[in-house]
Amino acid sequence: MKYIIRSSPAMLDAEYLRELLSYKDLLLVLAYKEYRVRYAQTFLGVLWALLQPLMTALVLTLIFGKAIRIDTGGIPYPVSVLAGMTGWAYFSFVVSQASRAILQDQSLIHKVYFPRLIMPLSKALVGLIDLLISLGLLGVVMLWYRVVPAPSILLVPLFIGLVVLLSLAVAIWVTALSVRYRDFQHVVPFLVQFGLYAAPIAYPASVIPERYQTYYFLLNPMASVVESIRNGVLGGPIPWPYVGTTALVTMALLFGAVTYFRRVEATMADVL
Repeated sequence: MKYIIRSSPAMLDAEYLRELLSYKDLLLVLAYKEYRVRYAQTFLGVLWALLQPLMTALVLTLIFGKAIRIDTGGIPYPVSVLAGMTGWAYFSFVVSQASRAILQDQSLIHKVYFPRLIMPLSKALVGLIDLLISLGLLGVVMLWYRVVPAPSILLVPLFIGLVVLLSLAVAIWVTALSVRYRDFQHVVPFLVQFGLYAAPIAYPASVIPERYQTYYFLLNPMASVVESIRNGVLGGPIPWPYVGTTALVTMALLFGAVTYFRRVEATMADVL
C-alpha cells in the first residue's frame, strides 16, 4: 500500500481525523516509549514528577513566601503556589518536549509513514501522568495544612481541559517551527522558565495593579487559566471574561497550528 503525504489548509477534516484514529496504537506506543525514557531507567522513577514541583515550590516559598511575604489571602503559601503550578507544570512539560519531538526521531520520520501530528500528541498524552501526580500532590499538601477545597473545585476539570488544549496548540506550533528553525529547541526552554514567573504562580493575580490586569491577562493566556485553577480549588473570584478570551485564543491557535503543521508535514522528511 502506498501513502502520499499531502498538505491541506483544512484543520481536521474527516479524512485526516480518520487517519489519526487509525494510528491510535502508534500514539500509545510512542507515549509509552516517552514514559520509559523518562522514568523506567531512572533511580527514583516516577518520584521525579513529585520532586520537581516540590523543589520548585520550596524555592518559591523561600523567596516569595518568606522573604518577600506575598499576601495569599490567608491561604498557606505552599498550597497557593502548588495550586497555581498544577496547570503550568503540564503546559511547560508538553511545550518543552514538543520542541524536540520531531528532531529526536528523525530516523523514524525517514523510514515509516504515519501522521506526524502523532508525535506532539504523544507528548501531550504522557504529560497527563505528571498532571495527575501534581493534582495528587496538591491534595496531600492541602490535607497537611487542613485546607478545605471550595465548592468551585467542581469547575477545575473545565480549566484543566482548557490547559490541555492550549498546551497542545502551542506544542503543535513549536513542533512545526522547530523543524524549519532549529533555534526553537534552545529558545523554548528559556521562554518556559520565564513564563513560570510571568504567570500568577508565585503570586496571585490580585497583586498586579488593577489598571494593568487587562493587559496582563490578555498578553498571557495562561495567566487566566492558572488563576482560575487556584481560585477554583481554594475559593476566590474566577476571571471569567479572561477565561473566555483564553478559550477563543486557544481555538484560534489550535486551528492555525494544525493548518501550518499539515503544510510543513509534506516536506518534513526532506528538511530533516
